[in-house]
Amino acid sequence: MDLPVVVGVDGSEPSLRAVDWAADEAVRRGAPLRLVYASLWERYEGARLAEDPGEPYERLRAEDIVGAAARRAHGRRPDLKISTEVLAEEPEYVLVRESRSASLLVTGTRGRSGIAEALLGSVSLTVAGHAHCPMIIVRGSHDNQARTGMRGRIVVGVAEKAAGSAAVGFACDEARRRGVPVDAVRAWRCPTHETTDHPLLAGEPARLHEQRAAEELEAALQDAPADVELHRRTVEGHTRTALVNASRDADLLVIGARRHHRHFGLQLGRVAHGVLHHSACPVAIVPERVGAAEDRPHRM
Repeated sequence: MDLPVVVGVDGSEPSLRAVDWAADEAVRRGAPLRLVYASLWERYEGARLAEDPGEPYERLRAEDIVGAAARRAHGRRPDLKISTEVLAEEPEYVLVRESRSASLLVTGTRGRSGIAEALLGSVSLTVAGHAHCPMIIVRGSHDNQARTGMRGRIVVGVAEKAAGSAAVGFACDEARRRGVPVDAVRAWRCPTHETTDHPLLAGEPARLHEQRAAEELEAALQDAPADVELHRRTVEGHTRTALVNASRDADLLVIGARRHHRHFGLQLGRVAHGVLHHSACPVAIVPERVGAAEDRPHRM
């Protein structure tokens, strides 16, 4: 059975863009679409429920929201198989649980309760740190529509020790489905203490760091499928800045998040946080397995 593309909905404009994006992605994958609404309305309507044995207002509202989202997805993709679920639970908990049996999890940047989070809502950020399947946060559009691919490329950030990277594999699979190339980006920096003013040594430390970055990039791409067009790019500077800049010319930015064996969920580093807050296009967070033998896991 094909695992569904799951999208969290709450009636907000960001979640409606996520529905559009998830519907398109489900069709590309030949997978069903599952719309999930979760809220602890019972906690806030306890007294009201005791007085009124009928359906809680918030549940009726939630069913209206998922119904409208389903009609929107069906109008966009008429042949798509769609299911819905309304749950009286914490949305973060529900979406992490749904990720165990999903091919992909999709959310918007922030929902109805996200005004305190100016850049990225707390639900999306929390779920991105614990999802068991790849997760896409739909951002980069400021109206009520999700944009189909316009720039014709997918960017993947390549970290240290990225051989066998799940993020690279995900990016290549997405590129194949869309018929677009992959831009693989590896950022590098030369530590200040390694620079020198000697005319015979000027630039040598930087050259060695750039060469190492190029070698790590090649190692990460060695198992990439031959039918996907790959562009390699090493960039001097902070990884977060390099990827945010690259997102301006991408339809999707893909980064890996390393799961350490001693911790629950994904440990999102500063790069992932910065990209999720500032990317100009949707961002895919792909779980990367880290072996127990690695003493210092590198975090995207």
